[in-house]
Formats: sequence, C-alpha cells, structure tokens
Amino acid sequence: QVQIAQSGGGLVQPGGSLRLSCVASGFTVGSYAIAWFRQAPGEEREGVSCMTNTDGFTYYADSVKGRFTISRDNSKNTVFLQMNSLKPEDQGVYYCAAGLGSPLLYDASWTEAREYDYWGQGATVIVSS
Repeated sequence: QVQIAQSGGGLVQPGGSLRLSCVASGFTVGSYAIAWFRQAPGEEREGVSCMTNTDGFTYYADSVKGRFTISRDNSKNTVFLQMNSLKPEDQGVYYCAAGLGSPLLYDASWTEAREYDYWGQGATVIVSS
C-alpha cells in the first residue's frame, strides 16, 4: 500500500526556518520525481520545488529560490524541504508529491499537479510574528 506521511509543519516567525519531511512507504522515492506544492487559503496549489528521479535535477519557484532546498535520503525513503528565511507569503498547506514521469516530462511541467501519482496529506506552515 502506497503511503506518504508528512511532518514538520508549524508556526514560525518571519525569517525563521522549518524543515518538512515526507516518509514514503510502498514505493521507492529514489525511483520517482519528487516535488513540493503549497496552497494558501483561497489560492490555487502551486509548485514550490521538484527533484527529478534519474538525474536529480532540481527546480524551484522563483519566489523560493535561494531560500528553500529540496532533498531526499534514499536510505530512509524520505524527502525533505528545508525552508529558510521564511516570509508571511510562504504560509499555506504544503504537500509532497511523487511521480513516475521522465526527467523530460518534469523539465517541461514540474509545476503541474496532474503529473504526480502520489501525494502526502499536507502540512500547515504559518509564518507570523
């Protein structure tokens, strides 16, 4: 049975840091492209970052470049999103996702939620003083 268990959300002050985690079961994260999306209240879900499967190439939304880092630990079947210098506009529900598409697919459309096969349950991030 495929499951993705997320953790790491919470309340943080502007300028602070959080690390989100997703532990996968039922599939091997190293074989999948992994991504993080977020959704603010009243907004559409948006792609934050993606790491492809075979070459490990990474993509970031312009709004988070230089502040967020996506990574995975294949030995723990876990993916991470390290978020630094958080801003109020970063808050929302963060979802991790995994997809079996090729690197070429994600190079063209990593921000498209439909390209991912499995999703975590979401973790809420609140950035407020």
